Order: sequence, then C-alpha cells, then structure tokens
Amino acid sequence: MIVETLTPEKEASWDAYVNRAQDATFFHLSGWLRAIEKTTSHRSYALYAEKNGKLTGVLPLVHTKSLLFGNALVSTPFCVYGGVVADDPESKEALLKRAQEVAEQIGVDYLELRHREPQTAGWPAKNLHATFRRQLDDDDEANLKAMKRKQRAVIRQAIRNGHETLKADDINDFFTIYSTSVRNLGTPVFSRHFFEALRAEFPEATEVVTVLHDNRPVSALMSFYFRNEVLPYYGGGLPEARDLKSMDFMYWDQMCRARKQGVEIYDFGRSKVDSGPYHYKRHWGFEPASLCYEYHLVKAKALPNLSPNNPKYRFFIKLWQKLPLNLSQFLGPRLSRHLG
Repeated sequence: MIVETLTPEKEASWDAYVNRAQDATFFHLSGWLRAIEKTTSHRSYALYAEKNGKLTGVLPLVHTKSLLFGNALVSTPFCVYGGVVADDPESKEALLKRAQEVAEQIGVDYLELRHREPQTAGWPAKNLHATFRRQLDDDDEANLKAMKRKQRAVIRQAIRNGHETLKADDINDFFTIYSTSVRNLGTPVFSRHFFEALRAEFPEATEVVTVLHDNRPVSALMSFYFRNEVLPYYGGGLPEARDLKSMDFMYWDQMCRARKQGVEIYDFGRSKVDSGPYHYKRHWGFEPASLCYEYHLVKAKALPNLSPNNPKYRFFIKLWQKLPLNLSQFLGPRLSRHLG
C-alpha cells in the first residue's frame, strides 16, 4: 500500500472512488480542491491511499493561513463535512499518519478533520455543530405533516403569498441577495469568482434558483446534488423575505421538486447546537445528528475557537453589519477566504 499526494492525472480515479465510497460526501470531490485553489491563496495537500493500483481511501486537505484566523490544515475548508474516508483500517491509519506528518512539516497550528462521526480515537474533538438530514417521503403532504404544526402554517402562508421559483442561468440575483443576507448577519461574503468556480466545477450538480414575489427577486439558493441527495448550501433573502416567508417557500419548493426528480435525502446542512437555525430546522421535522470535528494539535496548545460567539469577534460582526453592501462585497472575499 502507498499514500500519495493527489495529482491532476489521478483526479478521475479520486472522484470515482468518492462516488462509490459509502461514507464519502459531496465535499470530498476533487472539484472543491480546484475551486478553492483557483479563488484563494490556499494550497491543497490532498492524499490518497492505493493498493495494487486501486484507490482504497482519500483525505482532502487544504492549508489555510491568516493573521486573524490562524494557521491550519483542514479537511475541508468552506465545507461542513470532510475528513478521512477509507475501505479498511490500514488505509485509514496510513492516511491519518501522513496527514499528521504534513501538518508538522508545514508548521500549522493544528490539523482539523470534519467528520460526521468519530474516526480518530484519542484525538481531541469538538461537537459544537449538528447536521440535519432525512429521507423525503414520496408524498408532498406526508413531508408537510412531518413538520411541526407552526411550520406547516408558515409554509401554507408562504404559498398563499404568491411566490414563483425561477432557475437561474447566472448568479447575478443570487450573489446580490446572498451577499446582502450575510452582510446583515455580520459575515463576510465569498467572492463572486468562488461561486462561479463551483458552478464550473460541478455544472451538472449545481442548481441556482431565485424566488420572486411580484416579479421581484427576494430570496435565492445555490444547491448541490450528490448521488441520491440534495444539499441546499448557500441561501439568503432580502429583509422583506422574512415577512413574506420567502425562504420557507424556497426550501419547501425545493423539497417538492427534488422528490419528483427521484432525490431521496434532503441534507439541510449544519447549524450550531441550540442556535436559531438549529431550532428552525427541527421545526421542519429534521432531527439533529452531532458532528465530530477532530484535531491533531501541532503548535497550538488548545483547540481553536473561531465561533462568532467568541467575544473577540463580536465588535467586528456589529461593524460589518453597518457596511454599505458594495463595500462588504469588495472587502468580504478578502476575509472570508481565511474563515475556512
């Protein structure tokens, strides 16, 4: 068995492995590594294990470094899942060992692996986030009944409000709405180039929709399709979307469309435990499953704390919320690429 660094010539074999490996996710695909390298200053150190010419495991890794947010080797930045995927314990241990060696060679503060379930016995871990995934029913009414009664009422109100869904060929409306939404939350937006790179890397797997009210875009969503699941990943709404329930309509409409296309799993993504989004997703009938982010400390003496609840970021968040939109769109990508 050998462990090697991913090369362009090996990317097709890597993606074929990801598409067949049970525990692999959309975020293990090599397109993420290319999109990140093309649109940021980060460098990929992706590793694969191979036996007799056949891939038996993968571990996508990206080196992120900034004065504000630290120096880390992450699997995978900008993604809710990542970490090691392997067919057998030997491949898994070989990949983990090489990842630790790389982390120490390049001198990071820590190595972070974003696993859905524990994979590295003895490593320190954080369980601050939960993911929300569930099987969709073939019947729309059954999916509606799976929600809490109050959320069902919200969906019905959103439908009565007269929304319309439009699949977009470009990201103009999406980027305006999404950047407005994250600015209002106090979060730097990714660059337009990053979203365009994702669409270029995953042309068949990416969907961008805009929700209209009175022919005016009010909310928008970029989603990804992987195997038998859909992942609504980047979504946002203008301030008026809250009263119109436009984002509720957006997610409900997607569930209905996805099931008609044969999609079985709706992955509502991660949320910080006990946060507003965490409880919002529970109202939709989703049960939280704790995520296990595991760490190998190199130079760091303690686990990182990049949470927006960290007091040292609170002033920054309040300041960011007050920025003019065009300024936040200009400055945001210079910061968001380091958030990981």
